[in-house]
Amino acid sequence: MKELKQQKMTYRQAVREAMREAMIKDDRVFLMGEDVGLYGGCFNVSEGMLEEFGSERVIDTPLSESGFTGAGIGAAMGGMRPIVEIMTVNFSLLASDQIINTAAIQLYMSGGQFNVPLVIRMATGGGKQLAAQHSRSLEGWYAHIPGLKVLTPATVEDARGMLWPALEDPDPVLIFENTTLYNYEGYMPDNGSIVDISTAKVRRNGADVSIITYGIGLHKSLEAAGILAEEGIEAEVVDLRVLRPLDNETIFKSVSKTHRAVIVDEGWRSGGISAELSSRITEKLFYELDCPVERVCGAEVPAPYARHLEQASLPQPEKIAETIKQMGGLHG
Repeated sequence: MKELKQQKMTYRQAVREAMREAMIKDDRVFLMGEDVGLYGGCFNVSEGMLEEFGSERVIDTPLSESGFTGAGIGAAMGGMRPIVEIMTVNFSLLASDQIINTAAIQLYMSGGQFNVPLVIRMATGGGKQLAAQHSRSLEGWYAHIPGLKVLTPATVEDARGMLWPALEDPDPVLIFENTTLYNYEGYMPDNGSIVDISTAKVRRNGADVSIITYGIGLHKSLEAAGILAEEGIEAEVVDLRVLRPLDNETIFKSVSKTHRAVIVDEGWRSGGISAELSSRITEKLFYELDCPVERVCGAEVPAPYARHLEQASLPQPEKIAETIKQMGGLHG
């Protein structure tokens, strides 16, 4: 059997390659957003794509999230396959009416006549000293909305492999890319791969506790699992990958095995996706749990600018490990 070659690339390069491959494969696919063309994208994700595909397929838009998101919805309904880039999740609030009141409900409101096959990419999360207006994690808000699919790729493979199935989905898909992941490196098969955009994935097996997380939380949780392993505690790490719809089967299977659950989310604790996960686990697996579900979340403050304060406001591996060590019945 021929060995599959792998290449090393950054998360940023993986997203770019995913868009390039989609645009080569399907001439209905195009990219639009602020600074995606001449500037190469705010995070350099689309660098070089304007030169390769031209200004009719890599479109620099005015600073009007509502306007160009609405244009993307119209293009999708007209048969195109747009990739709309909103510079950060914070600015998506300016397009929330288009996303929530139009794209998400168009199929229902039209009696099943009109789909909106739209993909919206946006950067999310803190940790880059971009201050309060640019550092929120709002993907949990969008996971509240019926009619949307919400993806949170945490690895190079997922960053590259989730885009094509998202473009093939007949309904709107939001892809949240944590800003601190863009420089993260990983390996990809030369021919790429298609990723299932409906399931979570166990990234590390363990028998003592389930750490359930997504995005940058995956890498912090894997680091925490390494810390715990040195003390004889084996943590299983579940990467949600998809916040809507949640993969209950994978989550429940893991917690049924370990009988303990910790949810790691950079978003705020109150009313967040961690609360929903905790509730589902407690409702369905109450008698399987050896102790209450724990949560490690972002501090409920506007994101600080000062680096030491910003880092203190975000979940860190040491905090995750310490929370787990304090759970009842664990050996160490």
